[in-house]
Amino acid sequence: MNSRQNAIMPKAKSRVLSLSGTVDEIESAFYEAMQLGDIDRLMACWADEDDVVCIHPGGTRLVGVAAIRSAFEGMFANGTLRVHPERVRKLDSISSAVHTLVERVEVLATEGPMQAYLLATNVYFKTPEGWRMVAHHVSQGSEQSMNDVDKVAQVLH
Repeated sequence: MNSRQNAIMPKAKSRVLSLSGTVDEIESAFYEAMQLGDIDRLMACWADEDDVVCIHPGGTRLVGVAAIRSAFEGMFANGTLRVHPERVRKLDSISSAVHTLVERVEVLATEGPMQAYLLATNVYFKTPEGWRMVAHHVSQGSEQSMNDVDKVAQVLH
């Protein structure tokens, strides 16, 4: 086996679970995997590319499948993530899709169950393996995040 074959083999072995379907089905599988704490299913939603990126609220930019997997494994170590995608807006084309949405997160605080709201952008490319996530960027939101602003502001800056 030559060095090129050695370099390819780890990538092939990293895809434990294969997913196919529409971009909406891949997005649904991503959020379902978070709720189940299923790292293999979650990572099957990602493109197997060096430049995929994930940014969690207040976090640094995670680049590459290994860094993203490690971050989600750390989150799953504390239990499953009760994340519900809502208010999805879609810009879909033949080979790429950008979905912006509100993530409603259920958290158990000392005061009891609470909800938090996050703003997410998910970017997908159509790859030879089917639709795959290439970017997941999440920032802190609020309950007001459930209301879209679609009026033009009078002052730009």
